[in-house]
Amino acid sequence: MPPTARHCALLGFAGFSGSGKTTLLRQLVALLHRRRLRLGVIKHTHHDVEQDCPGKDSYQLRHAGAAQCLLAGPRRSILTYENTKAQEPDLNESLSRLSLDKLDLVLVEGFRDAPIPKLEVHRPDHGKPLLCLHDTHVLAVASDARQLAVPVPLLDLNDAAAIADLIEHWLAAGRLRVRLD
Repeated sequence: MPPTARHCALLGFAGFSGSGKTTLLRQLVALLHRRRLRLGVIKHTHHDVEQDCPGKDSYQLRHAGAAQCLLAGPRRSILTYENTKAQEPDLNESLSRLSLDKLDLVLVEGFRDAPIPKLEVHRPDHGKPLLCLHDTHVLAVASDARQLAVPVPLLDLNDAAAIADLIEHWLAAGRLRVRLD
């Protein structure tokens, strides 16, 4: 019997550096959590990351050669994967590492070119182009500009509660449901 396709609810946050994606995401995570949604977050970075401290057992074990290290605690666990070679992260691989059955929605920052539903964060003062003009996956644009010619709904970047309402609406309507390969 072939494996069944997996689905999950995803919403990407796309925009150029400095547009306010992380600030908005932080506000939305707090609001949606208070509304009892179980959230996961994937944040793309171009930098090498280190969340462990030199001298700690888990750090020493990882640097001794463990390809994966799970630090399991009573209130929090941290899973670290070592990549065998430096390469851009893959969104599907990142999603496969989450317990999607325990989440209502995964919020994704970065992965701008991924074919997933997105909320574009745009500040015209930065002089960067609008992504929604060429990306059919953008559902709406959140901006600090009151008037912007866009082919999708324009949202007030400073009204996180209204954006959270819209995300809940999209989620309930199935607009954020994505098939995973």
